[in-house]
Amino acid sequence: MIGAETEPASQASSTLPVALPMVSVIVPVRNDAARLDLCLASIAATTYPPDRYEIIVADNGSTDNSRQVARARGARVVVFPDIRVSEVRNQAARAAHGQILAFVDADHVLEPDYLPFAIQSLGQPDAAAVGAAYYAPADGTWVQRMYDSFRVRPSGVLRVDWLGSGSLAVWREVFEKVGGFDSRLETCEDVDFCQRLRRNGYGLWSDNRLRSVHLGDPRTLRALFFGELWRGRDNIKVSLRGPLTPRALPSVLIPLTILVLLTIGVGSLFALPGSWKLVALAFAGPLLLTSLRAGRMLTRVRRLDPLTVARTFVVALVYDISRALALVVRTPHRVRQTASLSGRPSGTKA
Repeated sequence: MIGAETEPASQASSTLPVALPMVSVIVPVRNDAARLDLCLASIAATTYPPDRYEIIVADNGSTDNSRQVARARGARVVVFPDIRVSEVRNQAARAAHGQILAFVDADHVLEPDYLPFAIQSLGQPDAAAVGAAYYAPADGTWVQRMYDSFRVRPSGVLRVDWLGSGSLAVWREVFEKVGGFDSRLETCEDVDFCQRLRRNGYGLWSDNRLRSVHLGDPRTLRALFFGELWRGRDNIKVSLRGPLTPRALPSVLIPLTILVLLTIGVGSLFALPGSWKLVALAFAGPLLLTSLRAGRMLTRVRRLDPLTVARTFVVALVYDISRALALVVRTPHRVRQTASLSGRPSGTKA
């Protein structure tokens, strides 16, 4: 057993072990003061005893008032300017005091029982890390609602292959044994981290009680495009490190296939005048793959009216094209963040 004993996962209460572990909540941020404030307020509202957790805000060189917001909320601020977020998390972990490291991105809002349930689930016999799929904002745009249908939310507490680093709790000793996040990666560092945990025999557990709202879900198609253009840059490199599961295989094959077909289609359009059949077939491939993805999304949306179907397809198409282009286009994080923040309506905090 990795951690202290807890009640069985099937129990619905947030009963905690007698000896409560110390938790370090690590929040990376860069120029996101408004959403950071909401994130820290949600952490402060936790039902976990206040003397058994600390909040560390790891600032990546913000030029706004993110550090002031963090200090006003009682967080300890550490500054690691202009390095990859994977290394920001690693450096903050070295400065932490907790037995458990809870990584929470600055654009997340947690439910009050998040930490108690995380501690309970980390008491599973082989549990090294726990987390859960995020939720879109309740008042989100139609793009955010459709984007949310990408997520699979298994019920209960069960083993999974991957957990997102925006909402992830892990035993510190395990984190250190596997070397933390790979600081060479710009994106997909959570995929690589979970792969290394599994290769070393550790268990990953999803607990649907660990609810978090992701305020950073793309509000517009522009934000979606640039977000996935940035997020997909290390996808294939990380996936091929393995172990590559059947469920993860499409994330490798679909972008590659779409990129090849788009290249053939565009190339034929300009290099082979009159080759309309070849062009049509090349462009039909990505549309077919997107249609299959949209179909899976609709099974989660559970609505089949024409507007919902059209919106789902458009979001799936933008996602697939941007993920394919990410294989050949290098987009810096600041472009993604600018697109994300510019999609917010004026006058709103999040």
